[in-house]
Amino acid sequence: MLRRACKSMRKKTKQIAIGNVFIGDENKIAVQSMTNTNTEDYEATLQQVKRLVESGCEIIRVSFPSDRSVGLIPEYKKMFTVPLVADIHFDHTLAIKAIEAGVDKIRINPGNIGSDEKVRKVIHAARSHNIPIRIGVNGGSLPSNIDQNRDLLPVTIAAIKYIEFFHNEKFYDIIISVKMSDVTTTIKAYQEISSYCNYPLHVGITEAGTKHYGIVKSSVGIGAILSQGIGDTIRVSLTGDPVQEVSVAQNILKSLGLRKFGPEIIACPTCSRTKVNLEEIALLVEEKTKRLTTPITIAVMGCAVNGPGEAKHADIGVACGQGEGLLFRKGEIVKKVPEKQIVDELLQLIDTIAKEYENT
Repeated sequence: MLRRACKSMRKKTKQIAIGNVFIGDENKIAVQSMTNTNTEDYEATLQQVKRLVESGCEIIRVSFPSDRSVGLIPEYKKMFTVPLVADIHFDHTLAIKAIEAGVDKIRINPGNIGSDEKVRKVIHAARSHNIPIRIGVNGGSLPSNIDQNRDLLPVTIAAIKYIEFFHNEKFYDIIISVKMSDVTTTIKAYQEISSYCNYPLHVGITEAGTKHYGIVKSSVGIGAILSQGIGDTIRVSLTGDPVQEVSVAQNILKSLGLRKFGPEIIACPTCSRTKVNLEEIALLVEEKTKRLTTPITIAVMGCAVNGPGEAKHADIGVACGQGEGLLFRKGEIVKKVPEKQIVDELLQLIDTIAKEYENT
């Protein structure tokens, strides 16, 4: 029910084109990430971009902090198969040069770009090259003249101030983000800005942290926002390899029923009824099927209680017992196999179902 509700209650926003990817309106929620290589190291950055694309990243943001890095944009564009977003801070001239070099979107925080005139020049450049701008507002870099007496968060007030400024410049190809590191404050900020405007929203928890806690914070925060029908593109921010951000983002969307990214593996938490190494079996199945694109549900269960009964909604599964396992499809038992053959037999059946799915 929640999955259907998430889809049906999603707020309709303005459609914005980022290269060949459309966000907003009824378009799918796009997954994006950001490189963390030295952008001046072309080969290292390109290799990371290839890994991100292979993992399913649909929009890639790259920081361009120098003239030399901006000078590589035409070369990057030749090799990119997904939209390239330039992330620019502090220097409006770099933003303008990145736009002129051919990026598909520019991300700026007007709060650290400088004067209104500098922001205005970036807007005019984006308009002349017909690309959108993400107004990225973070809690740590707000303008000093924020009215703290309004019944809105400062980050929301700042975003509204910037939107109005862009409107005065007759610029409407806008994406908005109001990300912070605090989960509950970020959720409230997105609720507020979603009520104010119909621009597509880039959702995330900024500076979420290292892998384990960062995944928890991102999943709770992004999941809570998306479950309210808010959000058009997401980025999970983790300290480390950005490829893992893509996997987490896909799993957040998949868990809410908003996107389908290959198999969903469900597994019981185990108890004293479990007589096999269920964790090992589940991890093996997960590893062996991670490249599969077929959106099927695979159940790996530790006993008959959590087997064909509780997991009967699964497309395929196994209920493990003492030295054996029962393979089942949609709750119907297919065959009994010895423990040592569980993974191989399950993978064979998964392959059969995947081929059937492709032929439908």
